[in-house]
Amino acid sequence: LIIDDEPMVAGALKRILAAEHEVSTSGSGQVALDRIASGERYDVILCDLLMPGMNGVELYDTLMGTIAEQAQRMVFVTGGAFTPVTSSFLDRVPNQRIDKPFDAVGVRALVRANVG
Repeated sequence: LIIDDEPMVAGALKRILAAEHEVSTSGSGQVALDRIASGERYDVILCDLLMPGMNGVELYDTLMGTIAEQAQRMVFVTGGAFTPVTSSFLDRVPNQRIDKPFDAVGVRALVRANVG
């Protein structure tokens, strides 16, 4: 699952991964949460950290309280702009992150390593 409010970023990640993986996208954290709460499960969740509405931090914290297994599968996509909250969040969670601009080879390798 790719969660990003920027369609161009979500589309680029989908193109990178679609040849090897089944890929779903969501433009918001809340829509992604609704899908997961309804029973959909994902091997890897690439989630933008800073989004309007429910951001990556809020989605992670919500999932940790309800469906922790899916929160543990989150990889955070960051643009390098960190607030004090997001910076301390990334320090406290063990999840991996991908920095924008990302490279296709690195993204594929990260997803391959986390699938299955």
